[in-house]
Amino acid sequence: MFKDIITDIWLNYRGRFLCSLTGLIIASLFLLAGFWQTLFLLLFVAGGFFIGYKIDKKEDLVEWLDRLLPPGYHK
Repeated sequence: MFKDIITDIWLNYRGRFLCSLTGLIIASLFLLAGFWQTLFLLLFVAGGFFIGYKIDKKEDLVEWLDRLLPPGYHK
């Protein structure tokens, strides 16, 4: 019975559940670590997510950095 309830919540309310859990974690971090430390952590988590997304799509990170950085930045 408990498994059926969890399955129903996951299938029908996945987005709400995950976003609520994320909000709870971020709020806890604000209370425990403080504002700037939490923003610093979230910045690095977002950067890691972005790099992981590029790797999953099999994109070349060096090529992406070449487009992002100004010409002549590295040799």
